[in-house]
Amino acid sequence: MSRTLTYFFALLMVLVVLGPLMMMVTVSLNPSEPDISVNMGTIRAFIPHVVSFENYQAVLTDRNHPFLRYLFNTAFIVGAILIGAILVNSMAAFALAWGQGRYRKWAVVAVVAMIAVPMESLVLPLLLMSSRMGIVNSYEVQILPFIANAFALFLFYQFFTKIPKDLIEAARVDGMNLFQTYWYIGLPLCKPIIATLSILIFLEQWNNYLWPVMVTRGPEFRPLSVAMAAYFDSNRMYWGQIMAFAVMMSIPIMVFFLIVQRHFVQSVTGSAVKG
Repeated sequence: MSRTLTYFFALLMVLVVLGPLMMMVTVSLNPSEPDISVNMGTIRAFIPHVVSFENYQAVLTDRNHPFLRYLFNTAFIVGAILIGAILVNSMAAFALAWGQGRYRKWAVVAVVAMIAVPMESLVLPLLLMSSRMGIVNSYEVQILPFIANAFALFLFYQFFTKIPKDLIEAARVDGMNLFQTYWYIGLPLCKPIIATLSILIFLEQWNNYLWPVMVTRGPEFRPLSVAMAAYFDSNRMYWGQIMAFAVMMSIPIMVFFLIVQRHFVQSVTGSAVKG
C-alpha cells in the first residue's frame, strides 16, 4: 500500500512538473491559430490535429524580433557571468579561508550579511551608477553587477575550509604561493560546488528580467527574457508562436542541466554522506 502511494505521488509530481511543458510543446506544434484560440481554456487546445513546425519557422524568421540575436545575447551574458562569478568568488573565498589577513573573519561576516540583501534593493543605485559610467544598453551593464555573488562566495568558503590543513601546508612547503595553491589544489577539488553554482547561476541569469528590462533599449543587447515579454506584447493573438518562442527559450536550460547533472548529483550525495 505504501509503495502504491509512493508511485502515485511520484507520478503526480511528474505530471505537475512536465504537464505545463508538454502543453507548451503541443500548442507550439499546432499550426491552426483559430483552433487554438477557440479551444483555449479546454484540453482541445493542447491536442493538435496536425503537427507542424510552422510556428518555429515564424519565430526564427521574424525580422522585428530576431530570436537568434536574442539567443546569442543571452548565451554570451550568462556565459560571461558564469565564468566570472566562478573564478572571482572562488578566488576570494580561498583567500578568506587560507590567507594571512587579520580581518578575514569579519570579511566573512560581511559576506554572510550581504546574502540577506535582495537584488531589488540595489537596482536604483546600480542604475544610477551605470548611467553615470555610460554603460547603459550594453553587455557590460548586464554582466558586471552579477559577478560578485555573496552566496557563491560563502559556499566556496565553506568548502575550502574543509580542505585538510596538512594539504595546504604541504603546498606551501613545496614553494607554492596562495594563488598557485588555489589554482592547483583548491579549484580542482571544488568541481561539485562549481556544478551546483553553475546550475543556480545559469537558471537565475537565463530568466533574469528586472535588471535587463531597465538597462536595455532595442534588440541589439536584449536578452531572451525581455524579448519574450516584447514578443508577447506584439503577438497576443498568436499563441502557437508564443509557445514556440517559450519552448526554444527553455531548451538551453534543459541541455545545460543534462551536461552538469553528474557533478550536481555528486555534490548532493557527497553532502548527504558528510552530513
